[in-house]
Amino acid sequence: MQRLLIISGLIFLAAGLGWRWLVNLPFGHLPGDIHIVREGFSFYFPITSCIVISLVIAVLVWLFRR
Repeated sequence: MQRLLIISGLIFLAAGLGWRWLVNLPFGHLPGDIHIVREGFSFYFPITSCIVISLVIAVLVWLFRR
């Protein structure tokens, strides 16, 4: 558990330091993300981006547990 917390903390630290470059990644604007705009209302649900991020995290966890 300690190793997982340290690794996740380092990942968050790296993401915070590299935020300027991470914003330019296409996550959040992938095909399949739901974005509905109506008069006075906007709804955004990045379902495809969530699936891709979930798969990447699952693979990373699988690799670290190996």
